[in-house]
Amino acid sequence: MPTGARPADALIVGGGVIGLATAWRAARAGLAVTVVDRSPGHGSTWAAAGMLAPVAEAHFGEEALVALNLEAAASWPAFARSLEAESGLRVDYVRSGSLIVAVDPSDRAAVNDLLAFQRGLGLRVEQLGARACRQAEPLLAPGIAGGVDVVDDHQVDNRLLVAALLAACRDLGVELVADEVAEVRPGSGVVLAGQGPRSAGTVVLAAGWQTGAIAGLSDADAVPVRPVKGMTLRLARRRGEAALTRTVRGLVHGVPCYLVPRPDGSLVVGATSEERGDDAGVRAGAVHDLLRDGRALVPSLDEYDLVETSVGFRPASPDNGPIIGPVADGLIVATGHTRNGILQAPLTAEAVLAHLEGRPPPASVAPFGPGRFDRRADR
Repeated sequence: MPTGARPADALIVGGGVIGLATAWRAARAGLAVTVVDRSPGHGSTWAAAGMLAPVAEAHFGEEALVALNLEAAASWPAFARSLEAESGLRVDYVRSGSLIVAVDPSDRAAVNDLLAFQRGLGLRVEQLGARACRQAEPLLAPGIAGGVDVVDDHQVDNRLLVAALLAACRDLGVELVADEVAEVRPGSGVVLAGQGPRSAGTVVLAAGWQTGAIAGLSDADAVPVRPVKGMTLRLARRRGEAALTRTVRGLVHGVPCYLVPRPDGSLVVGATSEERGDDAGVRAGAVHDLLRDGRALVPSLDEYDLVETSVGFRPASPDNGPIIGPVADGLIVATGHTRNGILQAPLTAEAVLAHLEGRPPPASVAPFGPGRFDRRADR
């Protein structure tokens, strides 16, 4: 063990939003915590749009996931307040709701089907005609075919969130190690690529899509996660240009697109979804498609400045639900959050802390344990 290094009660592999939220909650509970990541807060967390969308992300056949997401969303106000108070930094948690809009009649039929499903679950959604959509958001294109008002979908600035989590973790004495885990040793700790062995009472694997590929895991301990590539664009509104007042999620000739306005005047446009392994290249065609679809929703995007393209890899599970819980003595996984990692971060952190402290996790997390998969067959 390197000079000065201390054994950790919990050593967390991965410094994305899941790992950092877990580290903060565990350190607040008095545990000695180490986080291992070469670039904490980047990866899929950095490329995300920060939508907290339990209602818009309610899809057919995912009722248990909807319940989890609703509980996670309910935890966000207190989570954001506590984090801002302890870190001294803002996270821009905004409760402005979102608007789902359809570009053509076929899109409207699909949106109406989803609306009926959401209403059947008792979710707060209101159907809007084309005129009402444009009254709510005057920047929408004249040809919008209608939409749905979703008051319970909110947003947070994912990059401010990361900065606040890092600050809060440092203030609580969390050790941040800029290294990679070369091998997991369940029950004793890990081996770091650059610094050698580190002991820990429990190892928490929160390394996103790479979680299942870390050396040292048996076939029975590995989890079935894969990378799903997503790209976002960040645009800057020019002085004098009008702004959206809430998130707009559109269906554009069958293809989803979202526009997330930030309080600082920037706009996040997403999202592509590509099964391309770990290819992090930015394809010109993907940028074109995002701008084309975004402009079909809000034509004034033409006047914005394109300031950044970002690529991240969502850790996707076979059923789109997270994978949270012990896989062996001294080894917990927290991955597979697919498209809802930021939304589910507070609840995941609470669930992992419960396992660390030997108490039951929240009931809504129970359906999402690693035991629901035959992990050897799904690798």
